[in-house]
Amino acid sequence: MAKDMEQLYQERLKRYVTAMRNEKPDMIPLRPFVAEFTARYAGFTCQDVAHDYNKAFEAAVKTARDFQWDAVVANMVYVWTGLAQAAGLRYYGIPGIGIPHTSGFNYIEPPEDQAFMKADEYDALIDDPTGFLYTTWLPRVSTEISRMGEGSTYRNNLALVKSAMAMLQYFYAFGPQVGRLRSECGTASAIAGIFKAPFDILADKLRGYLGLTMDMHTQPQKVLKACEALMPHLVNVGLTTCDPGKQVPIGYWMHRGCVPFVNPRQFESHYWPTLKPCIEEFWKNGHQTLFYAEGRWKHHFDRFRELPDRSIVFHCDQDDIFEVHRKLHDKFALSGGIPNMLLSYGSPEEVREFVLRVIQEVARDGGYIMDAGAIMQDDTSVENMKMMTRVCREQGVYSAGSYRAPTDTPPCDLPSSTASRQQVKGMAGRPTPRVKPGVCFPWEERARDFPPITGDKAMVRSIWENIDALGNMYIWQMLLSF
Repeated sequence: MAKDMEQLYQERLKRYVTAMRNEKPDMIPLRPFVAEFTARYAGFTCQDVAHDYNKAFEAAVKTARDFQWDAVVANMVYVWTGLAQAAGLRYYGIPGIGIPHTSGFNYIEPPEDQAFMKADEYDALIDDPTGFLYTTWLPRVSTEISRMGEGSTYRNNLALVKSAMAMLQYFYAFGPQVGRLRSECGTASAIAGIFKAPFDILADKLRGYLGLTMDMHTQPQKVLKACEALMPHLVNVGLTTCDPGKQVPIGYWMHRGCVPFVNPRQFESHYWPTLKPCIEEFWKNGHQTLFYAEGRWKHHFDRFRELPDRSIVFHCDQDDIFEVHRKLHDKFALSGGIPNMLLSYGSPEEVREFVLRVIQEVARDGGYIMDAGAIMQDDTSVENMKMMTRVCREQGVYSAGSYRAPTDTPPCDLPSSTASRQQVKGMAGRPTPRVKPGVCFPWEERARDFPPITGDKAMVRSIWENIDALGNMYIWQMLLSF
């Protein structure tokens, strides 16, 4: 008798969670990060799935159902360009608007002299990151938002209202989408929440890579202070968007900290000291972090080993997955490592041989999740994806008696992890920001403008702070996610 979807879902979730604990489940879980590949498979264009998230959702469901994967991202084509267009974001090439409709959305970094943050603006960012994003960054990244001191316009007001409402609409749609993957496909959600390293934020969306490279030579202490100022806010975003069940990890997209973007000395002085406490803070709160290590990170494996056992899942992109296994697998679960070039342009037989080697050498003791090295776009071969899936399902089964049946315990509540979570320092001891994380306009300042409050003062404050937090969510999600 066929299993019902809920039973299938529970089996797959347990399989995925067990592997992320660096333990051995019944078989190797499949968790491919498929983006525009889903469009190609489902008969949509890149424009369809980038500009209409309902089509992206349909493509994700069809692909997960047909391939019978264990876990996927509800929509890996995450940037909804309809929202980006509503906000007038300058840094996106939108399929069908300025670039071919057959291309995926593009990130367009501005020239150095047009960076969204200037070299002399570090003090303003350090003093109040949220305020800086609203008053300086947002007007610069948008074609619609008026700059401070300029008169407000109809287009300005519409852009703010439309993009904020669109963001809520989009985020609220993810709940039903995750439910569809569960009820229609028996597929688990691969990640929950978002995080990026402070240094990456400066390089990606504020100073730009070239500007930050120059700043590391001319004002490295300002760069460090800015990274430190961003830390509590980025941690707040991670903890307020994570899985409340503490089963799937927080997604951390690693960009500019690897060689050759910064040298190992700069990684030691700036990148790692402002990243490690954030990851420890997530672990203290019971959450693993998926290190989605885009690029090559072998120069920093020893630093990653400083993190508590099982606190991260390391995803291999361009590093040698067999070397990664030798260096990190005793401490952390691994995922990925199947080369994208192979999946796009190799033969099915070449894919079969490589996947078999990964199964035999990397996954033999458990703690491995099958995936490509990087997010899969529309150049990924459908036949090669079928081959990777089939070989993993047929050959990635652990022999009876070689593993212990997994329990329902979330990965970060293992008995062996309790002590490590209590010992890590995380964000403890760091100064409280002048404007706290999650806040735009502090209640203490707003209350001065109110007439005398009678009745339930605590309720008035609570509602104010909850609504104010939505404004905070908007600007930080715009920075991290869009």
